[in-house]
Formats: sequence, structure tokens, C-alpha cells
Amino acid sequence: MLVALTGGTGFVGRHVAASLVARGHNVRVLARDPARARLLSDQNVDVVAGGLADRAPLDRLARGADVLIHLVGIIVEQGAQTFTAVHVGGTQALLSAAREAGVRRFVHMSAVGARDDPGATRYHRTKQQAEQLVRDSGLSHAIFRPSIINGPESVPIRLLARLHRWSPVVPVFGDGRFPTQPVWVDDVALAFALAAERPDTVGVFELGGPQVLTYEEFLLTIGRATGHSRPLVHVPLGLVRAAAGIFDVLGSAAPVTSDQVQMLVEGSATPANAIENVFGIRPVTFEEGLKRFL
Repeated sequence: MLVALTGGTGFVGRHVAASLVARGHNVRVLARDPARARLLSDQNVDVVAGGLADRAPLDRLARGADVLIHLVGIIVEQGAQTFTAVHVGGTQALLSAAREAGVRRFVHMSAVGARDDPGATRYHRTKQQAEQLVRDSGLSHAIFRPSIINGPESVPIRLLARLHRWSPVVPVFGDGRFPTQPVWVDDVALAFALAAERPDTVGVFELGGPQVLTYEEFLLTIGRATGHSRPLVHVPLGLVRAAAGIFDVLGSAAPVTSDQVQMLVEGSATPANAIENVFGIRPVTFEEGLKRFL
């Protein structure tokens, strides 16, 4: 098939593109910065220069494609790149281009915790709004809600690994009991490729690893994998929230934002984990994945 991909130059997108190519598909990627797509071009991936805000590149991306995989998302707002503009507006524009081009299948990246209730973060609300656009599109679709994704390009995991390597202690927010279920990036990439190939697989699917870990266990596992485990120091959650509120004004430069603290406390476990029971993937454990790159 010809599979068109947004977010193909990002952390997850590079792995999805590689998985699709390895499975014999032709891949076309939308890239705001073609220089970042040079490695993909070397792998015989077709690159379309442009972003979600420009209709002409979206039309070129979708033209002739059998499946469109939408991975673009942001964690922190910056200027015009707001959650609403990227998650909702971008998805709406891409769906419009897909319908006009006659694309038969749409596979969408959302997030664990996506919902549209008053207590949700803006990140989660806009993720849910984008999901609804996909459901209402009339296209055959699969929507993925992955937990924390583990892999060599994971910025937060690398940051925590550096803390274990260079800091005398590693901070833990609150009691550290928040549930996580980290999933290996290549397992996520394979799930996306399988969903592209299986038009009868329709709905919302949560993706997690084989273990549910508390945040404290998550940090201890990273320490073991680095070979430089440090003592953990618990920081009162009220103090963390207050600091994050101050950091919010820094935008993308903030070390942690209020929304990120809230999402951490809510947890990211996936009780309805589809990675094995729907897609037949035997997931890599968190520690095994870490050992492959730390």
C-alpha cells in the first residue's frame, strides 16, 4: 500500500515509517522541516514539505494514499502552536484532505486519559475533540491511546537517566504511587502498521507495556538501567504544583508545567491494553527496552 504519514520525523514517526517500509509498503511523509527528513529520504521514503496549517501540502500528502496515519501532537503550547490549533484544527484539515483524496483508512494517535470533562487538562480535552472528529469522519479508522512511550529518542526518559548519572539524588513528586505502563516504541510502531493493514480493526485501542509500575518504580528502573542508581527524595506535591504554576509562564522552556503534573498524578496505566490481545504483539518490558539504549 501507499501509506501517508504525519509526524514522520518525530520520535514515534521515524519508527512507524521504518516498520511500514520493512513490511513492504510505500511511505510518504509530511515534514515541516525537510532537513529533518533527510534520513527518511535515504530509506526511500517520499517527503512532502509543509505543515498541517497549509492545505496544498496536505492534498499532496493524501493524493493516491490507501491509508493516512496521523501522529502529530504537542505537549507544550508555543505561539500559534496551541493544543486546539494542532490537535483539533490539524486533525480536521487532514481529515478533509483525506476524504477529498478518497483515502480509505485513517489511523490516529491520541493519548491515554483523553476526555472532554471539566477536570481534564487542555491537552486531554483537545485530544478527545480530535478523536471525535475521526469518529465522525465516515472513514474506516483506528484510534490509539498509548501510555508513556519508551525509546532512544524519549526526551523525559533521557532526562531522568541523566539525573541518575549526574545528580546526587532524584526527586519524586508526592508519594510516587501514580501508575505508569511504559510501552516500547517499536511495539507501538508495529501496532500502527498492523492497524494500517487491517481495515476491519475499528475503534479506540489503548497501548501499554506488560507491567504497571508506580512512578517510583519507574524511576528506580531507569536508575538500574543506567548503572548509576541514586537515592529518591520525595517532594511534597503541593510544592511541585506551586513551582509548575510559576514555570507555566515559560511555555516550551518550562521544566514542568501544571498540566504535565496533573497528567502524571492521574497516571497512564491502560487496563484495556490492546497491544497483545488485539494485535498479538508480545510487548517488551520497560527495563529490557531501557537496556537497549541506556
